[in-house]
Amino acid sequence: MLFAVEMDVNIPTDLDPEVKADTIAREKAYSHELQRAGEWPHIWRKVGQYSNLSIFDVKDSERLHEILWNLPLFPYMSIEVTPLAVHPSDISLVDGASA
Repeated sequence: MLFAVEMDVNIPTDLDPEVKADTIAREKAYSHELQRAGEWPHIWRKVGQYSNLSIFDVKDSERLHEILWNLPLFPYMSIEVTPLAVHPSDISLVDGASA
């Protein structure tokens, strides 16, 4: 299943700098692991914000829930999830269409 996920991060300004650095490093390592596994195939930065728009390709909503709840930055995020489906006008679905 494909999901578009918008993640907005709001780390408290008074968070200990060492805790902040460690949390961000763990977040990066975790996201790289998921990207290599193919479950997080796309991630884009939202320009000018501490935010991203990502595409997840997971077996079901429970797996996405597990991934999101295990993000080290999860306690500092607001997240919006949109399930995605193939659009019937997608030209890649038309027989004989070339990319």
